[in-house]
Parts: sequence; C-alpha cells; structure tokens
Amino acid sequence: TRERIGTSKKLAETTLRKRKVEIAEGRYLDKKKEIKVRFKDFAIEYRKWAEVNNKAFQKGKSWMIERLVGHFGEQLLSDVTAWHVEKYKAARKEEIHKRNLKRSPEKKQLSLATINRELTCLKHMFNKGLEWGKTEKNPVLKVRFFKENKGRLRYLLLEEVTHLIDCCPSFLKPIVITAVCTGLRKGEIVNIKWEDIDFRNSIIYIENTKNGEKREVPINDYLTETLKSIKKRDTSPYVFCNKDGKPCYDFRKSFATALNAAGIKDFRFHDLRHTFASNLVMEGVDLATVRELLGHKSIEMTLRYSHLSPDHKSKAVKVMDLLMGMDTNMDTKRMSTR
Repeated sequence: TRERIGTSKKLAETTLRKRKVEIAEGRYLDKKKEIKVRFKDFAIEYRKWAEVNNKAFQKGKSWMIERLVGHFGEQLLSDVTAWHVEKYKAARKEEIHKRNLKRSPEKKQLSLATINRELTCLKHMFNKGLEWGKTEKNPVLKVRFFKENKGRLRYLLLEEVTHLIDCCPSFLKPIVITAVCTGLRKGEIVNIKWEDIDFRNSIIYIENTKNGEKREVPINDYLTETLKSIKKRDTSPYVFCNKDGKPCYDFRKSFATALNAAGIKDFRFHDLRHTFASNLVMEGVDLATVRELLGHKSIEMTLRYSHLSPDHKSKAVKVMDLLMGMDTNMDTKRMSTR
C-alpha cells in the first residue's frame, strides 16, 4: 500500500513507523476509508426505495423524512451521533409543547408518540444506510425512546354502528361499512381496486399494507352486497374514488358531520378498526383469529383489543354463579342423604 505524506522524509519515516505499529496490532488493515454521504442526499435514495418497496410507508412517513432532512440534512451520515439524535429529541419535545399550548382544546394534541415515530423512521433510515454501505453505524440504537401511554381504545356497539351508517351520505356509507366489516385501515380501504375483490370466494386481496405484507381479507354477505351495489367508473380502477377517478382520501368533514348527526363524540375513523376487533372479541372470537384478520405481526399488538365492555364481563362472571350453584346442589344432596 502506497500512501502520500508530503515532502518531508522525516515525517514519512515517522508515519511508516506508526503504520508498522498499527499493522502489528491488527488495526491498520481493518481501517476503511471514511464514507462521506450527506444525510439529505441519502434521504433522496431512501425515498426512492420506499416508493418502490413500501408505498404505504412512503406516503404515511413522507413528512417525517422532510422534517429529519430539515434537521440533519447538511450533516454526513458518519458524523451523526447519539448526542445529535438526543438534541433532536429534546428540540422536538419543546416544539410540540409550544404548539400544544397554542392549540384550542377541541383540536388534537400532539404527543411524545409523534417524536417516537420520527425516531423510528430515522432508525430505519440508518439501518438501510448500513445495509447499503453508506455508513458504518446506527446512532439511534443508543437512544432511548419516550415512554408512551397505552394507546387509545374507543369503539362503538353494534346499535351505534347502525345509527352512524344511517347518518352517512351515500358515498360514505360503503366506506364505513367496509371498515366495520373488515377492520381495514383507511389507506387500505381507499386503495382497493375492483380487481382486488374476489366475489366468488368472498375475499379482498390487500396489496399495500402497513407492514408491507400482502394479505387476504374475508368479507361477509352484508359487505359483499354493499360492494356489488357500488357503480363502477370506467375511468378508474378504484372502488372508492372521486369524480377525477383518484382514491377518495379526503372525507373527514363528511365523516365528522355523520358523527355529529348520530350523536357520537370523541371518535375517529380509525376507531372503526377498534370497533371491528372489540365486537369480535366480545362475541367470543379468539385473539389469534382477530390478529390474523387485522394483519398484526405479533399477538402483543392484538392484546389491546381484548378490552371488553362491562356488560360482557358481567356475563363472564355469571358463569361462576352456575358452577357454584351446581356445587351447592351437590352439597344439599349429600346432606339429605346423610
């Protein structure tokens, strides 16, 4: 290996002795040239990867990438340390606190979970950087995430669901029915194409899921008839689309109006997913089956849906009345025999 040091022979001899020591200690041959990749340039490559390999991730986390680029953009990947990530964490916490103070009570408050999602995105970016040879470390691995409160669990009983559907405008009814009958996420629902529905076998094939895995979702007769009643547009492959043929993403105002008409408060569209799972559990469906229907990777993610209504718990406790009643009868028989 040849290495240019300068014009000084003395400096060259000194450097040579240093290199010999490094070789003797087994350190020199392991040294690699410093990889110089700016965060903002890597983010472009990462976004391209996400667009091809995980469309759901790219769409949902695009704003996170932009925020991270705004903070780390000019830094080299190799220069980002756990200390830099901790500074970002602290700055975002302060920013969120200030923004929440300015928000009115009825508006959704930002939480520490928001920062955790950003850190998760950053961690994944560095993991890809390691995989692609763009960096030699992942500084996020040494950073502790904020402790989060248990996720919100809000669901409707079947009577409330029926009332809500009745209050929805015609274009929104089949979307809500699909959510209630399948537990699919909003992004998965609006991206359903007619070719994804197998009416013969009563299955919807979901291509772009949150975890990137394809899955088959069974549909019941009620949903089947609902989907068949939707008029197809020759200009669009999507089941739920706007006049321009694009997926119908923006129906927040219409959904809020329907909730108000139904007298339902503190409820989001995503809570229809909770409604699907909670009602299944209350009817005795096991968590393993619910997990498969929701597309969760682990049973831990499904355990939150085991929360049951007080009425259902009361019914479960009454089973002990029956058992104890049987024991009492047996004791009475024994006493009469004696």
